[in-house]
Amino acid sequence: MTRLFGILAIFLTLSVLPGCGYNQMQTNEEAVKGAWGNVDAALQRRLDLIPNLVETVKGYASHEKDTFTAVTDARSKAGQIKLTPETLADPQAMAAFQQAQGQMQSALSRLLAVAENYPQLKADQNFRDLQHQLEGTENRINVARQRYNQTVEVYNSSIRTFPNSVTNSFMLHLKPKEYYKADEAAQQAPKVKF
Repeated sequence: MTRLFGILAIFLTLSVLPGCGYNQMQTNEEAVKGAWGNVDAALQRRLDLIPNLVETVKGYASHEKDTFTAVTDARSKAGQIKLTPETLADPQAMAAFQQAQGQMQSALSRLLAVAENYPQLKADQNFRDLQHQLEGTENRINVARQRYNQTVEVYNSSIRTFPNSVTNSFMLHLKPKEYYKADEAAQQAPKVKF
């Protein structure tokens, strides 16, 4: 009788395990890490392009030193703040990271505004190529952010819904990941003056 009870307990355990969500939560967490790696790679590409863009504009607009300093400082700050897959659940780390990226975006906008004042610079092939690369990179960053947020949504849902939530509570203790949020300044439309 004890042997029959043991076999029944093993059979019941094995039949319940596939439905507990353990493997799915692990897969979803790896997807979040992969999506974050894509965001990080796109942001690194932008950081790599900036020195070339700054040097090209510097050649035409040497008196715009404050703008160049702001871009260089923002690039340095953005490069120093890194998020790892382990810190994606930390709201303060995500907020600091996003703030640094927002400052980088703002500084780049000012640099491109300076470039608008120099028609010969806008006609320069190197500048146009760099500007196109930067535009493409910004698009890649946006797509990577959206994909990251989609994977975070799937992951966060998987650890919070039944029966996965029970498995997570007893075995994994996974925490929800933070979404990549828009910069607060992006909520206001820019003012255009002529």
